[in-house]
Amino acid sequence: MAKKSSNGLVLERNLTQQDFNKKKNSRMKNIKIVFLLIFAVANIGQITAGNPDRQGEAGAYELLLNPWARSAGLHTLNTSFVKGVEAMRLNVAGLSRINKTEVLIGNARLFEGTGILLNSVGVAQRMGENGTLGLSLMAVDFGDIPVTTTDIPGGTGATFSPNFFNIGIAYSHIFENKISVGVLFRAISESTADIKAFGFGVDAGIQYVSGENDNFKFGISLRNVGSPMQYRGPGLSFIVNSQELPQDNGLAVSTEANRFELPSLLNIGISYDFLIGMKNRLTVAGNFTSNSFSRDQISAGVEYAFNEIFMLRGGYRYDIGQSLTALDRNVYTGVSAGASAEIPLKKGSSNRLGIDYAYRFTQPFNGTHNIGIRITI
Repeated sequence: MAKKSSNGLVLERNLTQQDFNKKKNSRMKNIKIVFLLIFAVANIGQITAGNPDRQGEAGAYELLLNPWARSAGLHTLNTSFVKGVEAMRLNVAGLSRINKTEVLIGNARLFEGTGILLNSVGVAQRMGENGTLGLSLMAVDFGDIPVTTTDIPGGTGATFSPNFFNIGIAYSHIFENKISVGVLFRAISESTADIKAFGFGVDAGIQYVSGENDNFKFGISLRNVGSPMQYRGPGLSFIVNSQELPQDNGLAVSTEANRFELPSLLNIGISYDFLIGMKNRLTVAGNFTSNSFSRDQISAGVEYAFNEIFMLRGGYRYDIGQSLTALDRNVYTGVSAGASAEIPLKKGSSNRLGIDYAYRFTQPFNGTHNIGIRITI
């Protein structure tokens, strides 16, 4: 056996020490970035923070509704490990944690018995090695609502349906597969035939992954920070009849609607993956949500995955400070559950077709059902 020279041993030790120093410096740099981002997001969260006394003062509450089944099955508590298209609804930093392309279609039967539907579609596309661009659209379908007037309270026979629609464009960047950051810009539109409101919102988030097998995950997201909205249009004008005016004439009165804020909130989530054998994963997760216009919430959940093909999940959400009366409870306080199945499109390929389902208990109504179809390339 050939022996190494002393110079060769010294060189090998120097190279090993250099690699160690590089990894150490990179790790320290990542940790510094995480703490800086946490500090920045936390301070923004303090600025937007509110209290339960402001409940009902915000608008555009459709921004709090989750149309995606996979995260809905966990009561939208997976701030730390949500990824792909669904991340644009919870923590946009997870958008970049995909292979190449993801397309997702979602439908939710909101508050079963009301006839309200959520329809959504989203796409995420990898841009280069570390960046990902995303686009998401969501619309609320209220069905046909009878038109009533003060003179005909029983209905005129006509119907209308409000148009609630929002579109988001997002970008996420990942650093060395450990830290990912993201930002999303969203346009919000609410309208009927004679009245409308329009606004803009911004989401931002970070995710940090650590551990020998990337078991530990941590995430922070700030959502729905943006411009106030205000309704405008001819629907805010009406005719007032008076005995002092001629019979066929009336007084036109125009009113101005108050402005309202977006329902901003701050999410802080943590999770840990327990790897059992080569094919089983059990993830335990927790989340804290600070709402600007309602009570803060805590939630916890678990997800079991077999070979990342079949998944079962469940969660529980609780409003801090809520009373025991039903009238004081959030509609989504309680239990959620869901399941997913992913089918390889080709043997030995990472391309998959997935089907997701979720059910969330509601009080009142008969729960919310979510279903989603995803294509991963």
